Amino acid sequence: MNHSLFTTYKEPTLSGRYLTLSHIAPLLEALQPKSEIRVAGRSVEGEPISECVVGHGPIRILLWSQMHGNESTTTKAVFDILNWLTSDDASAVTARSRYTCCFVPLLNPDGARRYTRENANGVDLNRDMQACTQPESTLLRRLYEEFAPDWCFNLHDQRTIFGAGDSGKPATVSFLSPAFDEARSVNECRLKAMAVINVMAEALQNVIPGQIGRFDDGFNLNCAGDTFQYLGTPTILIEAGHFPGDYEREETRKCIFLALLTSFQTIHEIDIVEEVLEKYVDIPQNKTVFFDFVYKNVGINYDNSEIIATFAAQFTERLIEDKVVFEAFIVKIDNLDEYHGHTEFDAQGAWLTTPDGRPLQVGQKADFRIGNLDFVNGSIG
Repeated sequence: MNHSLFTTYKEPTLSGRYLTLSHIAPLLEALQPKSEIRVAGRSVEGEPISECVVGHGPIRILLWSQMHGNESTTTKAVFDILNWLTSDDASAVTARSRYTCCFVPLLNPDGARRYTRENANGVDLNRDMQACTQPESTLLRRLYEEFAPDWCFNLHDQRTIFGAGDSGKPATVSFLSPAFDEARSVNECRLKAMAVINVMAEALQNVIPGQIGRFDDGFNLNCAGDTFQYLGTPTILIEAGHFPGDYEREETRKCIFLALLTSFQTIHEIDIVEEVLEKYVDIPQNKTVFFDFVYKNVGINYDNSEIIATFAAQFTERLIEDKVVFEAFIVKIDNLDEYHGHTEFDAQGAWLTTPDGRPLQVGQKADFRIGNLDFVNGSIG
């Protein structure tokens, strides 16, 4: 896997978690005339939603990102890929001859500006693909019908709570070949998506060993991936998750770039062999086994008793003055044997006190003292 391509083509103007139309508009303009850029439609609040078409090959690929406004990691990776795909690098020239790619880098500009999952009407666009009550979901459905893709890529972020099966490691990247019916049946369309996922997962094992998960395939025809798989187009969901210490998701961004790069080197020659399903199922399924912080063997006053307990804190993301701020709150006390912390602290029996002297309780900010150490916003201050 050519890591140098990421270093070369990483878009330097994009970073962090807050990514809006104002950040990407100059980049779209700069991509012309190397690609065809046009406004495909407008959001609830009238913001332009652009499509970017690159390549002239026979295989047609539709990719969309930031369907949920607060899921920006894959959008960063999309512009990294676009920088590569529109370059004079020999691998990019070859890719353009094989594929015609239609990118929708930011499907939900109103939600992106607010840093919310939903659009301006409070609707989750990824639950609106059948009714198409919103202009953004209507646009995606129309693009699908007009562009007539051979492949679809549905690009998202996932929360830090997910681990890769029982590995004890976070699910830094998770993949899914969505179901097309309630029975979660497997047909040729779904197998094609699985085959590409297998190649991407294998490539990433060299980068993030043990940190690759398989997203739950519960069927919901209102979701975009399930809909397009149901309509007969192999569809791949990619979820950008947590890399240790990387809450800005810059390391995860690199992983998404490398996964997409691998797919562009694979799709034209993908072959469904007998072990495709077996290899796909071998990818550990996501499990909800992580908290941002886990504190072990802490002396606390809990339920009118003095006990040695384990408790957890989790970040809540808030948009303050155009910056995403992470605020840690206590979310669970005791019964944490099956959970891991992205950050763990063993108090070895030291006693906890809170600023107001009250017992520790779920919902309070993660500011406290354990022994002689002060913790502020979950971390040692």
